[in-house]
Amino acid sequence: MESFVLEEALAALGGLLAERKTEARLVVVGGAALNLRGYVFRTTNDVDVIARARLEEDGTVEMIPPEPLPADLVKAAAVVARDFGLRSDWINTEIAAQWRGGLPPNFAEGLTWKQYNTLHIGLPDRAALIALKLFAAVDRGPRSVHYQDLVALAPTTEEMEAATAWVLSQDAGSGFAGLVEDVVMQLRSDVGRQN
Repeated sequence: MESFVLEEALAALGGLLAERKTEARLVVVGGAALNLRGYVFRTTNDVDVIARARLEEDGTVEMIPPEPLPADLVKAAAVVARDFGLRSDWINTEIAAQWRGGLPPNFAEGLTWKQYNTLHIGLPDRAALIALKLFAAVDRGPRSVHYQDLVALAPTTEEMEAATAWVLSQDAGSGFAGLVEDVVMQLRSDVGRQN
């Protein structure tokens, strides 16, 4: 999905939710979040929902697990998928396991919200997106779209140090630290060649 199609699809989804007199608050990561934040512009196949949010009476937003997605949202997303020729799972919670594993520091505080009628999309800040992309790049390797996103983000040394500290806290397995170090070293080299 190109960036403009993503925006149109989310607007259509928000319109359908408004017609049904319901709302949804989704926290989105991955390529969709990078596109919506304006950090990276690339095609993405889906919208990765890492959390949902609930508006409290005092105006604060509480993050809650993404699963299950509300039935009204699932039905409306199916209509948008049909109308836009998108995958049936264009909005999904495949990243939900990360909710259980832990989110980057200050994740909720760094959210920026975009509104599409009654659909509210929470977008993590740059630091959280770099941390999540680094974790995914370690898992999938330097040929993955996650690694390419990191190269495009060109994180600073300080951003990489913070992201690395969080990623290392996610897996205590033997050899994991070495894998993280390999990706970080390769990234420094590739980002250095870009500049």
